[in-house]
Amino acid sequence: MNIDMQSQSKPLDPRAAESFAEVALRLGGASQDESQRTGVIDTADDQVEALFAAKYQTVNSPVHRAVWEKRVCTESFEVEPMPQQESVSRVISQSIAIVRKHRDEGTLLDADGKIAANVLAELGTVGYWGLLVDPVFGGSGASTRAFAEMITQMATIDPTVAGLASVHGCIGAVDPVRSFGSDEQKARFLPKLADGRRLSAFALTEPGAGSDLTALRTHAELDMDEYVVNGEKLFITNAAPGRTIGLVCRIDGKPSVLIVDLPLQNSAHFQIKKYGLYALRRAHNVGLVFKDFRVPVENLLRPVQGDGLTIAYHGLNLGRVALCANAAGAMRWMLAEMLPWGRYRETYGQPINQRELVQRRIGRMAGFIVACDAMTAWCAGLLDQGYRGEMECIIAKIFGSETQKEAAVELFMKTHGGRSFLQGHLFGDNVHDFLAPCIYEGEGEMLGMAFFKSLVKHHGKQFFEPIGRTLGELGVQKPNPLNPRHAWALKGALARYVTWFAAHALVPSRWSSVKPGDRSLNQHTRFAQRFLSRSGTSISLKMTKYQLKLADRQCRMSAISSDVQHAIVLLVTSLYAKGSNDPVTRMAADTVCHELRLRITGGKPTDNDFRRVTRLGRTLSEQGWEELKGISDGMIMMPYK
Repeated sequence: MNIDMQSQSKPLDPRAAESFAEVALRLGGASQDESQRTGVIDTADDQVEALFAAKYQTVNSPVHRAVWEKRVCTESFEVEPMPQQESVSRVISQSIAIVRKHRDEGTLLDADGKIAANVLAELGTVGYWGLLVDPVFGGSGASTRAFAEMITQMATIDPTVAGLASVHGCIGAVDPVRSFGSDEQKARFLPKLADGRRLSAFALTEPGAGSDLTALRTHAELDMDEYVVNGEKLFITNAAPGRTIGLVCRIDGKPSVLIVDLPLQNSAHFQIKKYGLYALRRAHNVGLVFKDFRVPVENLLRPVQGDGLTIAYHGLNLGRVALCANAAGAMRWMLAEMLPWGRYRETYGQPINQRELVQRRIGRMAGFIVACDAMTAWCAGLLDQGYRGEMECIIAKIFGSETQKEAAVELFMKTHGGRSFLQGHLFGDNVHDFLAPCIYEGEGEMLGMAFFKSLVKHHGKQFFEPIGRTLGELGVQKPNPLNPRHAWALKGALARYVTWFAAHALVPSRWSSVKPGDRSLNQHTRFAQRFLSRSGTSISLKMTKYQLKLADRQCRMSAISSDVQHAIVLLVTSLYAKGSNDPVTRMAADTVCHELRLRITGGKPTDNDFRRVTRLGRTLSEQGWEELKGISDGMIMMPYK
């Protein structure tokens, strides 16, 4: 990721002016504590923004420009060809071969049902754990795009192994050290993280701190040349004795990150708390308890800008892209098992793949896969260019995790019927892992709120925050236009807003031209462009309607957020598919784009929609798909022929 450290300004004062959301909470009736906690989160978000050069910050991101600007570059939503890195390709091919071999030989898991230690070590010898580490420190220096494509490929063999690469490299200790560590810390930690001697995790969540990260209680106090840590962490994936974690704790009341090498065994000062967990059962997921646990002072990460929350937020976007990539691979595996079962299973003397409902399931699954591919490639490309990518990666995470959940339950399970719950079946063995990503890296609806907040933050600061401050000074929540005192106090702020609104509503939007190609895909592109260009005005009207109570209108914010997200997926997918030479891929993209349009408009599918998706399902059943090449289709469980 290209981070312009020279663009950093002075550290932001946590007591700085309130954000639009904070003003809305305070005047809308929220407690002083809630307003202050919101301010802490806003400050951390601003500090992350300051890490990026201005042209790569959220206000200049493709999504923000598509909604709020009148001239938009269509190319910013296209996926560029990915340069090949021979050394990276070699690591990926060798890693995939290792996991496929162990899977086929039945040696992938140990006696406890976890990914076997010898498999993890073998992956380390070929560079799997160091893909995102700079070659100077023993890694491959892979691009985010190459790493994400690897995740998709690996997920077709084993989604857990793919997910562990994301945990280790994106949200584990790798990203904090490579992005915020000193030269000495990088030299000390990264080589062991790169070759797998030290697999890693990030210890952030606590029993009472999940979505509300301001509730952190784990703390550390300086004693001579060591920090003494006390507290408890929960749901820490990939944490195990002898591994390395990024530990978020409070130091002098401020969130901070210590890089901690976990002991090899429990002691009076350190305990691993095990519990039963259905999801991630092939990986280690444990609680960590620290009692007067000592960490060298030189293990503290000291970001130039921000604090521990800044470090925590930084790697999340990488992890969100990886979740979408993992979903694309897992759904490929599901589809690869649906096709032979559809040919084998008969009802009333006819294979079920001849039934429209099953054909629709197959067609929708293919559409979901193409859309996840498109979002993964696009978002990873933005991160490689240097964008923060906050809103874009949130969309990818929500879409990937939600479609994987729907695909698993509504498409895959229902097609396989009772056999889905047999031990050894892809669904039965992995159902919790197919559902759980909806809450990873931020629960979906909460992330939708974060997306909306990022989308309106700048507009709110420009036009609504001055109004809110004036109302606060007047001591009212809603102005009275007949009150001369109100009218006089608000004249300047209202004049600026009316001027903006008139210009935005009257000036037509202009997108750069769409490249020629598939007619139906071009129609989807234009639909998405028109919708996004109209969204700025409609969102602003909603802000005007609800004013300072908007922060309490979560259902309305969620609905607006979802529509914009669907439009972005529609736009990116339609542009992505036009670059494909595979007609089945274009058919799949057309199918999912039609579905997304119906979600936005609230319409019902027509007979043409049904014919489109069932034709795709029939084509896949009869001809297969290049995207499923090399993916094992499993075995027919409880055969009866």
